[in-house]
Amino acid sequence: MNESVATVVKNAGSHYLLSPLPEWKVFPAVLRGKIRLKASEITNPIAVGDRVRYTPATDDMATITEILPRRNYVIRRSTNLSRQAHIIAANVDRAYLVVSLYFPEVKLPFLDRILVTCELYGIPATIVLSKTDMYQELAADEIAHFRSIYEGAGYPVIETSVRTGQGIDAIRNACQGKVNLFSGESGVGKSSLIKALDPALDPKIGAISAAHLQGKHTTSLYEMYPLASGGYVIDSPGIRGFGLVDVEKEEIARYFPEMLRAAELCRFTPCTHTHEPGCAVKEAVEEGRIAPERYNSYLGMLEEDKKFR
Repeated sequence: MNESVATVVKNAGSHYLLSPLPEWKVFPAVLRGKIRLKASEITNPIAVGDRVRYTPATDDMATITEILPRRNYVIRRSTNLSRQAHIIAANVDRAYLVVSLYFPEVKLPFLDRILVTCELYGIPATIVLSKTDMYQELAADEIAHFRSIYEGAGYPVIETSVRTGQGIDAIRNACQGKVNLFSGESGVGKSSLIKALDPALDPKIGAISAAHLQGKHTTSLYEMYPLASGGYVIDSPGIRGFGLVDVEKEEIARYFPEMLRAAELCRFTPCTHTHEPGCAVKEAVEEGRIAPERYNSYLGMLEEDKKFR
């Protein structure tokens, strides 16, 4: 039977939607059982963004027969499934990590773990500061400090507001012709941001839980959407835990770009940047060339802080 290639654009658990990108022509498919058994340590053997081979539809349902090699992917280990990992998306051109300084308050160690994962798999990352209309005037110093931490590390930071339109055009233009992952903690305004990029789209949008100032999980499925302006966005469920996968402790520092640059001048190789004399990374932290918040995140990863892992 003839086989064709398509991209997974929606993961609904046991069923999938495929499309032969760049053409947007969606059709349903199921996964052949043998493939499912191969990935016992991965909660989802197939992810949105995966390119797959499939046999044509029978009874209106195609069958996925093979997952083609991935160019990259974003993977995490959740706190309640410590032995299993989950692939958030595959074959991504850029990740937009959406955070809010407040409502809910940004957790820098959480953000840094996602950034380490993006560095590990070679995915360019942009940090999106959402809801700035709610606190921009009151928290100008905090915004400037946040920007200095991450722009100093080498990451673009875009301030956005879906109410005022701030930053929306810049993101929309950058998304053209690319597959773009939007990810972040629950309640940061990710789905609202996607809808602002293209009002014809309708990702689920939920309210913040006032009692805990945490977002309720409004996006339960991973799904890719085509933007009318060009390109595609992958909306992922809000994430509360993000554990590192496939990275050894002694390698973590390599995925902090600002630490990697400074480490070239360390007296000892390898250097853990914790206790060694003549450590250029510790010197850069003391002199303010590396943000202490980033260095503390690094130390937390070394210690496998269970709160974030």
